[in-house]
Amino acid sequence: MSVQRYLLPLVAFIATQAFAHGGHEEVPEGEAVSGEPIDTTLWLHMILMTATFGIMFPFGMVLGIIRSRWHVPVQVVATVVAVLAYFMGHMHKGRQFAKNIHASFANILMLMLIVQVALGVYLKLHLEKGFQGRIRRYFVIAHGVVGKAMPVVSWAQILFGGITANGFCRDDHLGQCLAHFIMGSAFIAYGIVMTILLLVGQFWLRRSGRSQEFFDSLIIAIWGCINTFTEHRWGQPWVHNDLQHTTMGIVWWCAGLLGMWLSRKRNGRPKRNLIPAIVILLTGYAMSAHPQTLMLSTMVHTVFGYTLMAAGAARIIEISFVLRDRPTLSPDGSDPHSFQYLPPFLLYASGFLFMGATEEQMALLSNAGITHVSYVLILYSVAFILFLFVNILLHVYAIHAFPDSATVTTNTHAEEDGFMPKLRREDSSSSYTVVNDGFPANGSTINGHPRSRAEAQQIQDAEAFELQGLISEDEHEGSNNPRTRKEVSDDEEESLVGVSR
Repeated sequence: MSVQRYLLPLVAFIATQAFAHGGHEEVPEGEAVSGEPIDTTLWLHMILMTATFGIMFPFGMVLGIIRSRWHVPVQVVATVVAVLAYFMGHMHKGRQFAKNIHASFANILMLMLIVQVALGVYLKLHLEKGFQGRIRRYFVIAHGVVGKAMPVVSWAQILFGGITANGFCRDDHLGQCLAHFIMGSAFIAYGIVMTILLLVGQFWLRRSGRSQEFFDSLIIAIWGCINTFTEHRWGQPWVHNDLQHTTMGIVWWCAGLLGMWLSRKRNGRPKRNLIPAIVILLTGYAMSAHPQTLMLSTMVHTVFGYTLMAAGAARIIEISFVLRDRPTLSPDGSDPHSFQYLPPFLLYASGFLFMGATEEQMALLSNAGITHVSYVLILYSVAFILFLFVNILLHVYAIHAFPDSATVTTNTHAEEDGFMPKLRREDSSSSYTVVNDGFPANGSTINGHPRSRAEAQQIQDAEAFELQGLISEDEHEGSNNPRTRKEVSDDEEESLVGVSR
């Protein structure tokens, strides 16, 4: 038990320091921050905290889900860096801050980290005899729940840190600040969930017996009810934006109820529908015409509205024309259509645009002479980075959860799996074009390797030989095989047409 002997004093020391966040007395009365600049120590605190809680801990969480041997080393390194960065937040000599939610919420985050470390150490000791063996499963569940909650709590704390560093979201600015950061985070969360369901969540959707639009519509209906009764202070005069926000909430819960109803067929099987996409499109339309005080704010809100409208329109195109009401193109989500990445990414971008369009942020940028074009490009860059990180995490999970999807397909079986395009001869000059995938055969690449005209001829001859063998077997079996030449499947008919030409 030597580990526990050293662990308990360390936990007690960190817990004591977590509640000793001081340094507020140097801030002038009535101000949110002091006049000093952010020094190097505080910059390191922000960078290291963002790296640990925003990158390392989520990555370690995924490694824990797939039971990788790297889970413990990554989490140990992240914990050490987080504790070091935590003390940097107290030791710096730069800008000071009044009492704020970032300092208060840090206590919750650090206590969660302490609990997570303690649970991890206990599970690593493998105490499985007697009473400890009976309660071990509950510790495993608690370790998993806390670990999966950490990214959400860390996201909130990172936002609180940015708000606190600039002294934003106080007094009269609190309401609109909450609306922007909560709604912006909701759009990003929606995009993350959509990405998860696209790449690794298809089996779960199939087991649930419901379409994705049922869950989308349920959340939209709940959020619409909240907006209907919270965007206006009842009993007070209506201001110019209250009515728009309230009516938007009404549209959401009305459309959400309709989307839930349309998410099932008459026989009870799941059915795709366009209602959530239409709600996103209408919300973008409303936000693009949202009246603002500053021209910079108007332009940013307009781009945000257009981005959200594009997300809704892209979702409509995906369901109607790419998937054609099917749940997915591949059962495990290993081969999504390239267009399917567009709707979730646009939700990421719209979320960052909305979070970056608060009154105080717009005033700060306007005074600094920054144009809306530069600002929008920066926010889109952040959306690209987050989208990349989420895809990396899902890739790490998928190659362990679905190892067959990561296996390289050889050329002999490529056509059976849909990777080898069928070739069709256009004329007598041995010129071939690809029928299925739309890539030209002459000078084209298949599976990353260039194909010459002779190789294309060999592939076409092999297809003809295989097809001839199938036809011969059917004719040889005669009346014993009910599958006649006229009953060849559509795919075989396409191959036959390609050969005959």
